[in-house]
Amino acid sequence: MDKAYIDLLALYNIHKVGAFFVIRAKVSMAYDVVERNFNVDQSIGLRTYRTIQLTGYKSSKLYPDILRMVEYCDDKKEILLVFITNNFEVSALEVASLYRNRWQIEVFFKWMKQNLTIKKIWGHSENAVNIHIWVAICTYLIVAEVKHALKSDLPIYEIMQILSISAFDKTPLAELLTQTQVNQNIKEQLNLFSNNF
Repeated sequence: MDKAYIDLLALYNIHKVGAFFVIRAKVSMAYDVVERNFNVDQSIGLRTYRTIQLTGYKSSKLYPDILRMVEYCDDKKEILLVFITNNFEVSALEVASLYRNRWQIEVFFKWMKQNLTIKKIWGHSENAVNIHIWVAICTYLIVAEVKHALKSDLPIYEIMQILSISAFDKTPLAELLTQTQVNQNIKEQLNLFSNNF
């Protein structure tokens, strides 16, 4: 989670159901150090690893349990990153790596929104959402394979549109996509009523 979205009540609910989170700590966050770990390898970017307790009036009520704080120095960007997590099982370096790799999840969701035609989720259970997303991904991959096999120049999105309106058509795929390209070329011909003769 990004540090702009710190919601301690939501984080505590995540913690109570047995899941874990990794977030960036706010600079203004008040806390006491419960335990400090001095066994930190600074050559890999780690600076400190502490167990903390929030002490702010509101924050200590919203998140009453202990947290783990990991400081990591990113030498490429020359910044010190401070992470907070409720996961005490993974190493301190893995905490930094988990946060860094969260962007891949963001990219995946952006790709899903742009490429998968999911207008409305069929159900709201975890199983229903998983099935819907996997069916959409499999459909996309099948269409990508068709595009590759037919060496079509059409974008996958256009091929999906052609297939959706031709679902009950008995025309072979190669012919269907070729006819579409011919029809597009006809549309691109000069308009007789324009002044561009």
